Amino acid sequence: ASLARTMNIPALIGIDFSEDVDGKMGIVDGYEGKLIVDPPVSVLETYQKKKAEDEEKKRLLQELKGKENITLDGTKINLYANIGSVADVASVLANDAGGIGLFRSEFLYLESSDYPTEEEQFQAYRKVAESMAGKKVIIRTLDIGADKQVDYFDLDKEDNPAMGYRAIRICLTRKEIFKTQLRALYRASYYGTIAIMFPMITSVWEVQEIKRICRNIRAELAEEGVPMADKVELGIMIETPAVMVSEDLAKEVDFFSVGTNDLTQYTLAIDRQNPKLDAFYNSHHPAILKMLQMIVDNGHKGGCWVGICGELGADTTLTETFLKMGFDELSVSPSMILKVRQKIRETRL
Repeated sequence: ASLARTMNIPALIGIDFSEDVDGKMGIVDGYEGKLIVDPPVSVLETYQKKKAEDEEKKRLLQELKGKENITLDGTKINLYANIGSVADVASVLANDAGGIGLFRSEFLYLESSDYPTEEEQFQAYRKVAESMAGKKVIIRTLDIGADKQVDYFDLDKEDNPAMGYRAIRICLTRKEIFKTQLRALYRASYYGTIAIMFPMITSVWEVQEIKRICRNIRAELAEEGVPMADKVELGIMIETPAVMVSEDLAKEVDFFSVGTNDLTQYTLAIDRQNPKLDAFYNSHHPAILKMLQMIVDNGHKGGCWVGICGELGADTTLTETFLKMGFDELSVSPSMILKVRQKIRETRL
């Protein structure tokens, strides 16, 4: 779903076909969540008209390129893009994003038949950093596990993988994998403005251990004479009820980025992979909105900036709410940049 959004491809998930549709014409309606098989001429004409209207809206949005993300009364916010591969940078630039708020580095692992080497990772991160020409690039360390399985990691089958051995838990127990990625990231930092973000953080001790490893990696590279950026921001994903200790976490890092997809899943006790629970999955739930406000308040109190990189960041019905809450940054699919910019520029707080 994330890849489809990034590539701006209409998509439906979890359809149960009750008939043979092979070879038949179909209309994928990503707005309404419908697949229309063998549409009659009248329906086809209606959708062709809708498509033309959609293309015209996209054309008009192009006029917002180069404009600031600023409300009618002068409130500014950073608007960045989420990507899953080096190739996605073209879409980031085409849609005029201010930076990259989430580079899902696990796709380097998912697309490989073996652990990507330090050099392979370095070249990928360097290319993204150079392509963004000084704009901020936030790279999330690998988030393998749960719904993203890789054979060569040889992970055990788990009854509840979403709450199991994944993301930072793998990195902190298989430290050679983690160190290889960190070395590549710090090397690439010399070629642009790279920040590093760590997923699935639930406690202060995890952050302190990560920082210790980062210090050691920097010392190793310095001893080898490898050039690095003088300052690389370190941040964490806030995506679990560890929200409740976010004031303490904020003192340890430079920024928070809220993963609203997992935050909703863990707060509402709803498996987001289970289509039977769609009716109960509510990212606008009052508990989620209260947590978002708490994250902003605690982050700012601890001296770090706060953004959203989950899908909720692109929900324009909440853009004004996020601005009022005090979020510093929103990171969305490249195709949503101009749409969110339009909403920001139409808002008066």
